[in-house]
This record gives sequence, C-alpha cells and structure tokens, in this order.
Amino acid sequence: MAKNNPLIKPYLKWAGGKRQLLSEIKKHLPKDINKHTYYEPFLGAGAVFFDLQPKKAVINDYNEQLIITYNVIKENVDELIGLLKVYEKRNVEEYYYKIRNIDRDESKFNKLTNIEKAVRLIFLNKTCFNGLYRVNSQGLFNVPFGKYKNPSICEDIILHQINIYLNSNQVRILNKDFEYAVSTAGKKSFIYFDPPYHSPDKTNFTGYQADRFGEDEQERLRNVMIKMTNRGVKCLLSNSDTEYIRELYNFDCFDIISVQAKRAINSDSSGRGNVNELLIKNWKCNAN
Repeated sequence: MAKNNPLIKPYLKWAGGKRQLLSEIKKHLPKDINKHTYYEPFLGAGAVFFDLQPKKAVINDYNEQLIITYNVIKENVDELIGLLKVYEKRNVEEYYYKIRNIDRDESKFNKLTNIEKAVRLIFLNKTCFNGLYRVNSQGLFNVPFGKYKNPSICEDIILHQINIYLNSNQVRILNKDFEYAVSTAGKKSFIYFDPPYHSPDKTNFTGYQADRFGEDEQERLRNVMIKMTNRGVKCLLSNSDTEYIRELYNFDCFDIISVQAKRAINSDSSGRGNVNELLIKNWKCNAN
C-alpha cells in the first residue's frame, strides 16, 4: 500500500481535535479499512480523515461555515490562498475585530462570497485566542484576539495538497444532520463518530454552533450506532469518560475502551492536560 501524503493534514485548529489521539484510534480500526467507504459525520478539522486519506469517503459537519471551507479548498483553492495572503499582512488586533464582527450584521455577512467566508473562518481560527472556534447562543463568533506574533495563516502547500486529494478521490462533502450523513452506510462502510463530548458539568468545550449537543442528542447518536451495528456497519466512537456515556453504551455489542488524551482547549483548567476518554466500537456484533 502506498504511503499516505504527510502534507495532507488539518488546516485548522479545533477543540477536541484528534491529532493527539491518532495512535490510539488507529489501534482500533478495522484491519481491512482500505476496502471500506469511510464515513465521518462530525468532521471538525478532520485529523483522522486526513491521516487515513481514504479513496472513498463521505464527510460531514453540521457547522455550515466549516463545510464551506472544505468546499472552497476543493473548488477554489487558488483564490482562497490569494485572499488569505492579503489577510496575513493585516494580522493586527483592530483588523481581527473588524473581520470577527462582520457576522453582527447579517446582511453584510450574507453578502460575502463563499471564498470570503472561508478566508474569514481560517483567518479567525489562526489568529484568535487558543485557536478556539466558539459561537454564542446567537451563532456569533466571540473568541478574543490571540496576540500571536507570527501565526501560520496561509499554509498554501497544505491547502494545495488537500485540494489535490479531494479532487483525486471519491469524497462527498455534506452539511447535514449526522444521522442523515450516515444513512447510506452499509456492510462495506466504516463510520468514525466524533461528536461534541458529553459534559455533565458543562466544562467541556462544545460551542461549535448555537444549538448545543445535549444528552438527548447523545442518546439519538447511540441509537444510530445501534442501528448501524444491526446493519452490519463497523463503527468507532469517541467521547468523554463519564458515567453517563458508559451507561449509555452499556450493551453487549459495544466494546468500551479507556484511553488517555492530551487536551489544550477547555473552558475550565481541570479539563486540560491528560484526561481519560473513551473509544467505543461495535466489533462484538460484527465479524472482523
């Protein structure tokens, strides 16, 4: 098997990103994963997706602005890079807040092209405090300026390599509900679920979008994973190591595995550093 391209990697920082957990995740993938269509319905920065570089994939995220960036990289990468280089020269606090506050004026924000929206998200992500993507209850980006001296705003080589990869393989990009995104998965599919993590004390960061991912959504996700298991689809899920999640997946068909991850982004300092997380897979019900 050809070695994957190391230049194809996340172009964004993302809370809950899986770069630090990749080695553990890869221990629990199907041995024949290259024969599967890869599904990832909570894509985020795509650390697992970009590491595996599947030939056939369905990738999805409910965050519309995020998915716009993926589509722009696929379809308009040169225009994206050109405008990013303009923004790169304006990395000062005053300009940051000018760009950040565009979404306070809905009519002004809606006039932006998709390329301009993608550039805005990447610029804010690379220059905001701690590389945090967070919106308030109105859906407005509200992270303060990061005051970094020389952030890597325009990683043109990485963006070009992602563009080539997305256009050279069968990769379908969706902006749908997670249940819809995996609805076409079958026995020759593999799904990696990486939802916003359960947080009983609401200290874990989950502010990717205005409508939060609560316990009712966690339960719906569990039900989808049971449905996929009954369909014969191999699934692996990441979540926080809480009593609620352990009980939610307390079924004979699930294998619950405790792993340790290093987290740098959390609204509470106790949630940073080395923390226990769970990997949950349905191999007990599926032949490997």
